Amino acid sequence: MITCSQAIHGIIPGLSLPAYLLLPFFSAFFAADLCLQMYITDYHIHTDFSDGRSAPEDFAAAAIKAGLDEIGFSDHLTLTGENQKWSIDPGRLPEYFNRIHDLGRNTQHIKILAGIEADYLPGKENEIQGILTSYPFDYVLGSVHYMGTETVDLGREFYEGKNIDRLFENYFQLVAAAAASGLFDIIAHPDLIRIYGYRYSKDPVPLYRNLAKTFRSHDVAFEINTNGRNKPLGDFYPDRRFLHLFAEEGVPLCINSDAHMPSRVGQHFSEARQLALDAGFTETALFSNRKRTMIPLIVS
Repeated sequence: MITCSQAIHGIIPGLSLPAYLLLPFFSAFFAADLCLQMYITDYHIHTDFSDGRSAPEDFAAAAIKAGLDEIGFSDHLTLTGENQKWSIDPGRLPEYFNRIHDLGRNTQHIKILAGIEADYLPGKENEIQGILTSYPFDYVLGSVHYMGTETVDLGREFYEGKNIDRLFENYFQLVAAAAASGLFDIIAHPDLIRIYGYRYSKDPVPLYRNLAKTFRSHDVAFEINTNGRNKPLGDFYPDRRFLHLFAEEGVPLCINSDAHMPSRVGQHFSEARQLALDAGFTETALFSNRKRTMIPLIVS
């Protein structure tokens, strides 16, 4: 697949401007907005400000090499009151934000956004909101890792001796509450509870349908998260069998890698885009200054 950046730089060799700045011009001349249809984004990337393994600059270089047009950094922000090694220290947020903005200003051939992935913690909505409104983020990912004081993704021990069906039901309720909170623009890995391959023994359709309806009614986007392929689950989030429910409800879509190392930026995107098309999606979401726009989705 030829991306928007590759197409524009092929037409104008030596172009020093980021290709995205020329999108309005080229979309007027390419048939059926061809350039916009090839525009590839990845809004879920973790650096060494939280639990990623490399600096932001390394991820930007990898994204350019992979032909992406736009990326966003979204390091973890978890306000549990504990010193979590996998979460950014809130005191470092000014440094983080300035680093990403400087990188965006000094990097050619790709657009770079400053986002954050904030954990939804019931009862801490005001505290979360206070931090999110203190910085002009381009978007905010919302996620659920915690059920009570335990995380669902740091070991199978969490699941031992528990009623799996009840865990699934409670987890989906938490994700729905996150979407309804008004704190977030995109819900990340909405069925992370699947990470270790545990299955809901009843019909899962009502769980996913209710989630999709909640996302739509609160105007929240969701992601196909390709990082599930690297987990014990071995597949994307959410469950591919139920993607059509989100399309039927008209929930805005992003395709994200949840990369924690540069080599995984944009990983498995061709497959994810085809899955999205097969499920009935025709558009994908772009964000800037917490405003969403939609552009066509295509696989060639």
